[in-house]
Amino acid sequence: MLVPMDTSSEAGRTTGRAPAKAGRLYSVTMIAVFDVAGPLAAYYLLRSAGLTAVAALLLSGVFPALGVTISAVRSRRLDAFGAVVLAGIVVGTVVGLVTHSARLMLLEGSVPTAIFGAACLGSLCTGKPLMFTFARELAGPESARGREMTSLWRHERYRQVFRVITAVWGISFVVDAALRVVIVFTTSTGTALAISKVMPFVFAGILSAWTVGYGTRRRKQGERMLAASGAVPQTPAGR
Repeated sequence: MLVPMDTSSEAGRTTGRAPAKAGRLYSVTMIAVFDVAGPLAAYYLLRSAGLTAVAALLLSGVFPALGVTISAVRSRRLDAFGAVVLAGIVVGTVVGLVTHSARLMLLEGSVPTAIFGAACLGSLCTGKPLMFTFARELAGPESARGREMTSLWRHERYRQVFRVITAVWGISFVVDAALRVVIVFTTSTGTALAISKVMPFVFAGILSAWTVGYGTRRRKQGERMLAASGAVPQTPAGR
């Protein structure tokens, strides 16, 4: 699944490593401040100041919206994830203002999770599993890696890898959504909010690590099979 990066130039790796680390640090910082710590701190401070749970939830939603805005300005575009976050904030705000129910507001977060999981599972019935489409878009369809992915799609083993990945992500996201619904109705609003802020990143982290490991194992299995069949010349020992 994973396409090896060009390792022909040590200088290229060195110069490319710092920007990549800086980009990851920026992303982690944005998530920690605007998606987790900011909303939670705002909620608890507002509740301690005497605001209702609904009002505190509404005002704490400013932090995720601000984070999306900053990222959109920085990249000069609003990506799909940012659009989903903003849509969720709008829906949650409307639900809170209409129903005055903090639990219903918290349920809003599980809706896009469930939709994404269902979309992954539904895409298994189509020609292209959703995770393959996402991976190719992330690589860039016209990039060298994107073109290689398109070329490799003709191989059944390659298609099977993405079918398995898509099925695992789909099932996991549906389970995530279901767990959050249970948590909302069985815990306090503050506890449910804290869990709902952290759980998606825990699931995404576990799934990402599994995906990389699974893809690497399948790639190595394919390389060993090709080497054993004589299709790929083996490298002499010591080279």
